[in-house]
Amino acid sequence: MNLDGQTCLVTGSSRGIGKGIAEDLADRGADVVVNYRSSAAEAEAVVESIEDDGGTAVAAQADVSDFDDVQAMGEEIHDAFGSLDVLVNNAGITVDKKFENMSRDDWEAVIDVNLGGVYNCTKTFFDDIKQSRHGRLINISSVVGQQGNYGQANYATTKSGLFGFTRTLALEMASSGSTANCIAPGFVATDMLDEVPERVQEKILRDIPLNRFATVEDICGIVSFVASEESSYMTGQVIGVNGGMEW
Repeated sequence: MNLDGQTCLVTGSSRGIGKGIAEDLADRGADVVVNYRSSAAEAEAVVESIEDDGGTAVAAQADVSDFDDVQAMGEEIHDAFGSLDVLVNNAGITVDKKFENMSRDDWEAVIDVNLGGVYNCTKTFFDDIKQSRHGRLINISSVVGQQGNYGQANYATTKSGLFGFTRTLALEMASSGSTANCIAPGFVATDMLDEVPERVQEKILRDIPLNRFATVEDICGIVSFVASEESSYMTGQVIGVNGGMEW
């Protein structure tokens, strides 16, 4: 899965799954843009880690929910690397509450980042991806978008919305040979999962046939495959990486 000569942007990649994806893409030869909203020090640490391993990376600040911010980031990326080849829409937030307690602001905050951010970034780099010899749009969804999850009506809605978006973009880009695919991870051992009460984690584990949470490495290897030439005949797919959970 050699990615030499490819320029990849990973949104929300200063920590967690995004960080792992950025580092793995760089390990395979890609030039990587590490996007962040406010975690400048963490993003620069990811860049430093990639460069220490012989890779090429830059940090790029942008709030993906702000179209003007994303357009400005696009100009920076074009100045640094030229056209983008691979966009990984990874940035996302949660505001968890039972629906009866969920305010309109709670709803819109998650929609604006998790779906609005995908629109903003894909719109900004659509021509790059479509015209690239190796164009890849990769949307990071969640098993929650497939199953639903108590207290996450807003989050589940955004993650399931990516399925239709991905399939539609796959159809619209197919004539150029570029692809669009969606990866739906299960529950991944990150800082976000650490915030879940232990009793809830135990309940989740009982529903995972492989009886463990995913590691970041379990996810980023799949992303690198989808970004590579080896996946060139696969498009419009939702790839579940969830330890065997039903949906």
